[in-house]
Amino acid sequence: MSTPPVFATLGCRLNAYETEAMKELAAGAGLQGAVVVNTCAVTAEAVRKARQEIRRLRRENPDAKLIVTGCAAQTEPATFAAMAEVDHVIGNTEKMQPETWARMAPDFIGDSQRVQVDDIMSVRETAGHLIDGFGTRSRAYVQVQNGCDHRCTFCIIPFGRGNSRSVPAGVVVDQIKRLVDAGYNEVVLTGVDLTSWGADLPATPRLGDLVMRILRLVPDLPRLRISSIDSIEADENLMQAIATEPRLMPHLHLSLQHGDNLILKRMKRRHGREDAIRFCQDARQLRPGMTFGADIIAGFPTETEAHFQNSLDLVQECGLTWLHVFPYSPRQGTPAARMPQVQGGAIKARAARLRALGAQQVQAHLAGQIGQRHAVLLENPRMGRTEHFTEVRFDHDQPEGQIVHATIVGHDATQLIAG
Repeated sequence: MSTPPVFATLGCRLNAYETEAMKELAAGAGLQGAVVVNTCAVTAEAVRKARQEIRRLRRENPDAKLIVTGCAAQTEPATFAAMAEVDHVIGNTEKMQPETWARMAPDFIGDSQRVQVDDIMSVRETAGHLIDGFGTRSRAYVQVQNGCDHRCTFCIIPFGRGNSRSVPAGVVVDQIKRLVDAGYNEVVLTGVDLTSWGADLPATPRLGDLVMRILRLVPDLPRLRISSIDSIEADENLMQAIATEPRLMPHLHLSLQHGDNLILKRMKRRHGREDAIRFCQDARQLRPGMTFGADIIAGFPTETEAHFQNSLDLVQECGLTWLHVFPYSPRQGTPAARMPQVQGGAIKARAARLRALGAQQVQAHLAGQIGQRHAVLLENPRMGRTEHFTEVRFDHDQPEGQIVHATIVGHDATQLIAG
């Protein structure tokens, strides 16, 4: 009896997007009886978890063909090829190619190469055209960019994703039109380094140009959201959209990473703490009530208590609400791994302090919403999200996938409560 492939996704939203594309490619090739693990390489811990997941899936599927792909497969193909549980290792470019999956289908004549991982730096195109977004019934994610041209000292991702490349604006707009026709009320633009979108396209448009074009050409799209940006690369049209376009949601996730200028320099970031503070102030002046999330690393090599205090202070000075805290772990092959390391206990303690501050910021945000009226996009019959991406709980069923207006009457530790 034939069985459809089982997919396991680790890591970022872009990986989840690409898993949906792989499902279609595998189905088109007629692949049966396989387990596909789409891995993450962002930290050494992510690679460890990938190996752990592979072993678990092999125990549960002893007779399946087990295929490993994703960023960890791209950066460490030999690691996964050496695992007895693994049948095939596929790179990030190869996983988006129909012929890769055809070669592993049961009726393929000949032997498929066990390791198919080519030079990611030679790739010049995205595979963003493969699927029309994915997500819940309410929200679709659309890949508009892949790869990264920057070389932050802690980051392995460019070696897993390649250099930056953009999906042309016309392709993006056509995708979003189809998603709106299919009933989606919110679209989220995703990428590895979203603010670099357009640099490789004719006339080098900017992310703000894409946002304005989408809102102009898809007038029936109720809500457009941006997943994560490098604030130092925010262009004039993006700021204009923040100021003038109510359909662009008033929430941005910022790739800040640290609050100390010396550590930012050692990270090879392109902004200083003053740039981050100024951006948040400018955005809030253009759009009062704007909320921000941010990535912050605790315990980067050479970080002192004074350096770390600057990260804590930055949370307040930028008015950050949603913190994504990363305890630093050395990633083999990156310059930061060769720098003097912070003791593990100190890293763990600093990450805990950042998370505690983040929890306080969330509580302050939730308390400030009581009495406010919000347009809430329902992710399931009892929970939705405001324009600021805050969860709202309902005590009776609502129409899933629709936008309803609700007054906030209370909150708990993580959610608003609708009246």
